[in-house]
Amino acid sequence: MCAADMFLPADTFKTVVASTPLVSIDLLVRNLQGELLLGERLNRPAQGSWFAPGGRILKNETLDAAFTRLTREELGQAFSRDQGRLLGVYEHFYDDSVFGEAPDTHYVVIAYALELGAQHNLQPPSVQHGRYRWWPIEQMRDEPRIHSNTRDYLQALY
Repeated sequence: MCAADMFLPADTFKTVVASTPLVSIDLLVRNLQGELLLGERLNRPAQGSWFAPGGRILKNETLDAAFTRLTREELGQAFSRDQGRLLGVYEHFYDDSVFGEAPDTHYVVIAYALELGAQHNLQPPSVQHGRYRWWPIEQMRDEPRIHSNTRDYLQALY
């Protein structure tokens, strides 16, 4: 079964969002200068804020397959999960969802750090994020445009 076959119809997905937590992977991508790649979110939740790339794990998708798919879709280049370092499991709560102000959204997030080498030149697609930027970590700590859920990852990076 391919990943496209595992997406739910909108009405079913809305019921899922209203009823259960979603499980996702977030990617803390660091370049050789120590900066983190963030994207400006186009969609709810967290619309308009700078956020770590990532996305939800699909039904019947292994963690390895989800990691590879999400890095390809979010970063424009596929990486395997063993190239990442597990940072931890987080909970994200939002007052809105992709459907609007209701229902609210609850994510259980598995966060991974991914260190890029000199051979990696990412070309992230603009599907979930309108633009991308490399952020120096020192600037991220107090930057209000960066979502607090993304800033929460910073202490796990060290």
